[in-house]
This record gives sequence, structure tokens and C-alpha cells, in this order.
Amino acid sequence: MTRMVVLTPSFGPDFELCADLNRSVLAFSPDDVRHRIIVPKHDLPKFGQLANDRTDIRTEAEYLPRTFVRAPLVNMTLNLRRPFPPVRGWILQQVLKLAAAADADADVVLLVDSDIEFVRPFSADTFVRDGIVRFYRLPNGVDERLPRHVLWHKGARNLLGLPEQPPPLPDYVSSLLAWDPAIVRQLLDRVEKTTGRRWADAVASQLHFSEWTLYGVFVDNVLPGKATEFSTATSLCHALWDTVPLDADTLDGFVAGMADDDVAVMISAKTHTPLSIRRAASAAMRDIASMQARHPKE
Repeated sequence: MTRMVVLTPSFGPDFELCADLNRSVLAFSPDDVRHRIIVPKHDLPKFGQLANDRTDIRTEAEYLPRTFVRAPLVNMTLNLRRPFPPVRGWILQQVLKLAAAADADADVVLLVDSDIEFVRPFSADTFVRDGIVRFYRLPNGVDERLPRHVLWHKGARNLLGLPEQPPPLPDYVSSLLAWDPAIVRQLLDRVEKTTGRRWADAVASQLHFSEWTLYGVFVDNVLPGKATEFSTATSLCHALWDTVPLDADTLDGFVAGMADDDVAVMISAKTHTPLSIRRAASAAMRDIASMQARHPKE
């Protein structure tokens, strides 16, 4: 049996989103799939409401080095080994994903942020084929029109000791990604050998960093070819990356864009879409998926 963990770092302001995500994980995955949610210690009582036999609530401190100390009143963390610059919230979240994935006692880890919901059934078999974990790669997806992505590639190659490559470059960034924990452990070992530093220190010191890009560059350029045998350019997630909120007028158009193989929907928290609209979108897509399951295309 292939063991699978759904991994979600979250925090207090995203509790309602994370609760909706958790309900969808339990509803659409088999009983052997676990959902692990990682939160700051002060948010543990709130998120503890979600704990059950398939949902683990863990604290950030379980995965971070002791030298990582939360700064009061701001969403930043200080690494006492290198206090400046401070570790920004989104960089810390990426450190947590890497640490928790490497620690997972599973064959596949599915990285899922709080602003995602599942709308179709999924299982470990959705993301593993013949023992190979699904690898997302969009060839030539990064060029000068995506300057931050170019910087992420540059940073990843620096951490891995690889020469820089000019665009166009593959895009490894998606809203729903599967990782092989054994590969993550190899990746972090490579970062430590290349930088001569503890991997968490090396990653946390980055100003421009993408954990997805680091994993993708490592798999594509360091590992043997077997790790890319189950590669794909489809995300399985209908995503809205915009910063403009959905409303009653744009909801139907967004829902209509869901692909037949999408198992999840992501409406970025940065859109500030009202919770009622988010839930309406998810409900509409669940209805479509259910109808398609009852009446499959010939």
C-alpha cells in the first residue's frame, strides 16, 4: 500500500480556509490518507478543533531549528545564527514544508496550502505510478516575463551548486504538488554539502526562494532520469492566482474553467475573495464533478 500525507502549513487568519480544506481532504480521499497541519504554537488551541484520527495538528517548533525564534507582533522569525535579514513569513513556510516533507513517514507528500479545496476523489494512486511520484514540469514556462521565477531558478541552482541557465526555463510552480520524501532528504543533503551550512540556515537566508523550484531543479538536473518518468504539465488544480477577488458576476466564468481532470480548486488568499463566494465556487465545482461522475463522457 502506498502511504500518503497531505501537508498544510497554516495560521490563525486562515483557519476557516484550512477547516474547509480539511473537510474536503476527509471527504474525497481514502481513510488511509492523513492530513498534517502545521501551525504556530499560539494557534494550536484553535486548530486543535480539527484534530481527529486522520488529521494531525503539529506546531512549527517541531520542525524548526531551536535558533529560529518568532519575532513579536510581526509575521517574521529571527534565525539567531544569522539575525539579519529576518526570515519572512512566506520563506518560513517554505522551510516548514521542506522539513515536514523530509520527516514524513510516507511514500508521497501532497503539498496543499489553506486556500485549496478538493472537489473530486483522489488517492495516493493519483500521484504515484509504478513507485514514481508525479513530477510537475511545464517546459519553457519561465522567461523574462516572469522575473521572480527567473530569480527562483538562480537561487535554486546556487543552493545546489549548479551553473546558471538562461531563460527559457521549466516552470515547477503549481498550486498542487506531490513530493517524494526520500528525494527531499537527498535534496537537503545536497544543499548542506554545497553551502557548507545547515540547510535551514541556507534556505532561510534567501531573499528570493521557491521550494517548488528547488525541488524541480534538483529532480531535473541532479537525480537519475527515473525520477522524471512520471512527469506532467497538468496541475490537477483549477487555480486563480490573481489579486482581484471573485464576486457574483465573475463566479460562473471561473467555475466553467475547471478541467475534467482537476481534483481541486485554488482561489488565492491574496484575492481576498469573500468566504461565501469561495464556498459557492467549491460547491458548484463539486456539483459538476459529481454530475460528470454519474454521466461520464463516452
